[in-house]
Amino acid sequence: MTPVIALVGRPNVGKSTLFNQMTRSRDALVADFPGLTRDRKYGEGTYEDQRFIVIDTGGLTGTEEGLDLEMARQSMQAVDEADIVLFLVDGRAGLTAGDEIIADHLRRSGKPAHLVVNKTDGQDPDVAAADFYSLGFSSTFMVAASHNRGIRSMLELLLPSEEEREAADRADRYPGIRIGIVGRPNVGKSTLVNRMLGEDRVIVYDMPGTTRDSVYIPYERHEKQYTLIDTAGIRRRKNVNEAVEKFSIIKTLKAIDDAHVVILVIDAREGLVDQDLHLIGFVLDAGRSLVIAVNKWDGMDPEARAKVKEQVKRRLDFLDYADKHYISALHGSGVGVLYESVEACYESAMAKWQTNRLTAILEDAIAQHQPPMVRGRRIKLRYAHQGGSNPPVIVVHGNQTDALPGSYKRYLENTFRKVLNVTGSPIRFEFRSAENPFAFKVDRKTPRQKVKQDNDLKAGRQVKKTRQKSTKR
Repeated sequence: MTPVIALVGRPNVGKSTLFNQMTRSRDALVADFPGLTRDRKYGEGTYEDQRFIVIDTGGLTGTEEGLDLEMARQSMQAVDEADIVLFLVDGRAGLTAGDEIIADHLRRSGKPAHLVVNKTDGQDPDVAAADFYSLGFSSTFMVAASHNRGIRSMLELLLPSEEEREAADRADRYPGIRIGIVGRPNVGKSTLVNRMLGEDRVIVYDMPGTTRDSVYIPYERHEKQYTLIDTAGIRRRKNVNEAVEKFSIIKTLKAIDDAHVVILVIDAREGLVDQDLHLIGFVLDAGRSLVIAVNKWDGMDPEARAKVKEQVKRRLDFLDYADKHYISALHGSGVGVLYESVEACYESAMAKWQTNRLTAILEDAIAQHQPPMVRGRRIKLRYAHQGGSNPPVIVVHGNQTDALPGSYKRYLENTFRKVLNVTGSPIRFEFRSAENPFAFKVDRKTPRQKVKQDNDLKAGRQVKKTRQKSTKR
């Protein structure tokens, strides 16, 4: 999860300057004039490979009215959106009544807030912060935003460490198997969601684009936990005009990332179109397991059904590992079987394999079909181990792996998929070559020494030739 940090405080305490330093930009207007920022401004920053979002807000006084009241609402909205709130105060001006009012608002919001004493350059930081300890914040940071001082140490303490991020990832926000339902508008995604849930939880209306946002629905089925993610349909790029629809596309791509298994819904009566293939590309790029659901199968004559099946088989030949189901979400036929495929995909995507088993599979594959020769030397693959899940990552170590042809990589993928019984999920391979211990050996001879060495070699060869002639005589 990307942390969201909101900057709040009285006017002219340095929020916009801090915003610019944290995002390394000049997006926020900065001047020695109170109330310059009238609306929320969003920016993105990074610290030690950790991304975060910063929200710059207008100044608060606690006595707002008119335009200032609307600006105050914008600031409090930013507090609601944030994971971390930084309350900026002016170390030169000291504690004011406005600071006390804002501190009281933040305490009542329940958000984790931290006090940031700005403009501490040119004075003792402890003296500058002394007045503000009475506000009762558990953590206080002294910074000089205009000189970029104290900001890095503050971010180091505020942002989660790599271990904490990994722990947060393991503690999934949504329980059980997360199933993303994606597809073009009006192919029946929301109808399928309602059928899988067994109740009308999502708006269904015969008009393309009814679902504008992704909806996360946790539920339980047969004592197993699931989360269904219903998404807005993605249209062709030339048809995407509204800003809200562009936002829906981002939400759909985010839903694919969040899912364990993606069900792609295709309209049987329209057949497989290029936009369906684009969506499949998004799913494969994300490394997610895939199930194909060809919807609106009811009422079609046998000839039309045969034509659709032939098209799906021909155009999705590269997805031979993904289950394909022909269903009617409206009447429920074939929907129950989707769960069997979803569970098989999840087990494959999250499987854990021992290194000795993966290495044994690799050795058997090499025995059946050896890697090719490159520059007169055989490519050697020595051992394999697992490097990750969802999708499964298999790391293969050896020599000259950079020269391994794509055909042999596909052979390995098909072999591992068959032996490990991986269903619905792509398998990613990483090939690593052992370092050559002599690759970086430096010839430390001076130019004069090299000339002498060359002369000695030539003299040696000449002596050898003379001896050979003497021997022949």
